[in-house]
Amino acid sequence: MSSLKEFTKGFFKENPTYVQVLGMCPTLAVTTSAINGFGMGLAATSVLTMSNIVISAIRKTVPKNLRIPIFIVVIATFVTIIDLLMHAFTYDLWKTLGLFIPLIVVNCIIMGRAEAFASKNSIWHSALDGLGNGLGFTGSLVLLGSIRELLGSGTIFGIKVWEKSFNMFVMILPPGAYMTLGLLAALFAWISLKRKKGSESK
Repeated sequence: MSSLKEFTKGFFKENPTYVQVLGMCPTLAVTTSAINGFGMGLAATSVLTMSNIVISAIRKTVPKNLRIPIFIVVIATFVTIIDLLMHAFTYDLWKTLGLFIPLIVVNCIIMGRAEAFASKNSIWHSALDGLGNGLGFTGSLVLLGSIRELLGSGTIFGIKVWEKSFNMFVMILPPGAYMTLGLLAALFAWISLKRKKGSESK
């Protein structure tokens, strides 16, 4: 697979959220606003990319029966670094995201890419895989957060779009998260089906 395809596959074709349905805990919990989704996505992207690089670099020296504990230690190290950096430089966002930053350690997207890809491929391709999947995850969270914030609060990234009288408060509650996620997942599935039919007809 080319480097470009390796990088872009996480954007749509293998999108972690809407196609693979991974990382649902932070996806549903933190996307009450676009900025929350953006912050959470960038944190996960940083951890995913850096852990992929390290795991790929040590893949030939790690005993098979110890690989999962070692992967967890590598991921936890980078999560701790990101957690401390966010605490120091983006305290308000860190406080809002709360427990979901440390929980990146057990995020199935990161563990999945470590086990399925980084442990079997070169450093370069593992870095591209991590960055691409991370940015795909970030885009998913920002899209979901933007829709919920706009419909629930009348703002996007805190910028007022319309008056409160138009807001649907349910959108920033758990039912709104499930409804929005379901509709977006259905949209992705429909687009994928149309693209598949189009390629088959050629």
